[in-house]
Amino acid sequence: MISDFIYKYYIDPVKYGEPYNIVETLTYAIILIIGVYLLYRWFSNSTWLSEHGIKLDSGFILATIPYVVLGGVLRVIQDAGMVTGDWQYLIVTPPIYFVLFFFVLGMIFLGGVLKKNGLIKNFLTFYAFIGCIAVFVISLILLSWGMVHGHVDLFILSVIPLMAITSTVLVWACMRYILKWEYVSDPLFLVLIFGQMLDASATSYGLTFHPAVHYIEQHVVGSNLIEMTGTAFIMYPLKLVVLFPAIYIMQLYRKEANPTFWHLVLLAMIVVGLAPGVRDMIRMVLYV
Repeated sequence: MISDFIYKYYIDPVKYGEPYNIVETLTYAIILIIGVYLLYRWFSNSTWLSEHGIKLDSGFILATIPYVVLGGVLRVIQDAGMVTGDWQYLIVTPPIYFVLFFFVLGMIFLGGVLKKNGLIKNFLTFYAFIGCIAVFVISLILLSWGMVHGHVDLFILSVIPLMAITSTVLVWACMRYILKWEYVSDPLFLVLIFGQMLDASATSYGLTFHPAVHYIEQHVVGSNLIEMTGTAFIMYPLKLVVLFPAIYIMQLYRKEANPTFWHLVLLAMIVVGLAPGVRDMIRMVLYV
């Protein structure tokens, strides 16, 4: 009975690429909350991190952005069928988050050791550089695969980021000049807005305009709203309904909240928008 439940709601959706169900969605949300809390405890109490001068602040979040992008491009490796057998399930959601977590953890420890031994001067520069190199390598692999299989759509690679940038500028301008939220000029909030707008843009374009592949919205709330309204562009107002109060509340408690916890929550918000947005965009570019 329990095994049937696990296969129905957790294993089969991953194995067969089915849309997320409500049980799976709630479970992953709980895991995310627990993960954020455990990371908060580690960053707050680790003497090793303190001794190596590593702290979770704005600089660390910005240096982690390449690893968020890495999650998106790495996920497409499995979408394209480049990895077969049981190994492919390590780079699907949610196992890919654990894979990336341990990779990031390894880079943190490596960077800390190198800095302590005087082999590098700046931990964040090294940490961000490794993330960028990893993104570059995976992107080259995907580009090579796309060229072999005849699908690297540069128009899609241009139009989705253009949609995301345009919507980001509009949202930012509304917050900054209409609502007078001067704090939205913070790079962290800009990355958050862009990540969510990229996700909305990729979904809207892919479900409405993609010339060859029929995509579906996998998330429960999004798929239901698209079915109700008849348009994938409902993703924009859906994002904004969450984004405006989220940024306001985050700023409201920025000074009062524990800095480590505040930055971790913001990082989680960036991840759930930027990573799937990158993945969806690259899938559409490669027609997978």
